[in-house]
Amino acid sequence: MADIDTTSGRHLRGKYAIVGVGETAYTRGSGLTTRAMGTEAVRNAVLDAGLTMDDIDGMMSYSGNDSTMSPTIAGDLGIRLNFHMDVIGGGSSTEALIGMAMGVIEAGMCNTCVIFRSMNGFSEVRIGGTGRGGGGISAASLFNRGIGLSSAGQMFAHTFMRHMYDYGTTPEQVAMVKVVHSEHASNNPKAYYRQRVSVDDVLSSRMICKPLHLLDCCVETDNATAIIVTRIEQAYDCRHTPAVIQSVVGRCCKPRADTHYQSGPISTVAGYYAKDILWPNAGVGPEDIQVTGAYDAFTFTTLLQLEDYGFCRKGEGGDYVSNGITRLGGMRPNNTSGGHLCEGYTHGIALVIENVRQLRHDVDDSCPLGDDGKRVHTYDYREDGCRQVKDVELSANMGWGTPGYGSAVVMARG
Repeated sequence: MADIDTTSGRHLRGKYAIVGVGETAYTRGSGLTTRAMGTEAVRNAVLDAGLTMDDIDGMMSYSGNDSTMSPTIAGDLGIRLNFHMDVIGGGSSTEALIGMAMGVIEAGMCNTCVIFRSMNGFSEVRIGGTGRGGGGISAASLFNRGIGLSSAGQMFAHTFMRHMYDYGTTPEQVAMVKVVHSEHASNNPKAYYRQRVSVDDVLSSRMICKPLHLLDCCVETDNATAIIVTRIEQAYDCRHTPAVIQSVVGRCCKPRADTHYQSGPISTVAGYYAKDILWPNAGVGPEDIQVTGAYDAFTFTTLLQLEDYGFCRKGEGGDYVSNGITRLGGMRPNNTSGGHLCEGYTHGIALVIENVRQLRHDVDDSCPLGDDGKRVHTYDYREDGCRQVKDVELSANMGWGTPGYGSAVVMARG
């Protein structure tokens, strides 16, 4: 069989954009159904775009059988769908569904598509099978659970430990991911955890699964989030400057995704392969990107992705995340909302929402409002201050499913 031309997506560069984003509050104990939250998030995204419900005719969602399907959300909002799809998936889903939305619009199946994720990730189904509604065992999990790999931290720990062994990466270096994201969250009024922490705070928090301390792990929250994808021609009629999609990679895998350590170095993640699709199709390289959103289910997932997508050399991730590059005011800030470690856990979609707002130059931080109702960004990144990256034009998001598969998207300011 002939090799697939993975650069054939170049003709879609700049043809589609994200024009609306919406969220609910990031809480613990929402007291709401995923139906109610999903409806609120989608409505907020439609209003944010300056569209009406009649403008929406496509909808997609992702979940782990812990949410509400698209036709129900659409019906509650008075939206009639020409296309819908609800898929099973977690952290690699957002970027993949952005690509699918582009595809179904390109195929003429719909015109404007909403993607949403609604989850009671703290009060109901929690990662690892705890909480109300959790604990189901699939055929794929029988092998993992039999050897004690029930939670995400347990399943990924081998990859993290191997990286430390091979490259001398230290817990202090990795803890800086949490430190930096907590600094960003302190300037995010909607973040669940806004308190800044130190390296010592991270390392003195209780051990969950070596090498992961409690503060190396994401914050579980209840929330819903949504984005809207449409053609670039329609995007310029919407309310905000569009985030123009330059390139997308959807659930790219290592040679074996389940027992990924059987193929290639265990500390190499799917981004090693995804980068060969992402950057050529985008027409830019990692050196051109000004702000990143690297999935932070754990501090280590951020480090590994930034390495394998080419932001630094393999083995240098520890230095990259600890030398100030990823801080606000640094060369390439990462997860400027505080990410999953601090803002709230959304399986990746909120990281895309944050970069959409960065590209609009209108992040919802603590800066004062001007007479026109828009924020006057100070670029003062001290606590309770600004988190807008100055003059940002290009962003990249990297979604993590496991070490074995992931997704990514590059966006530009329209």
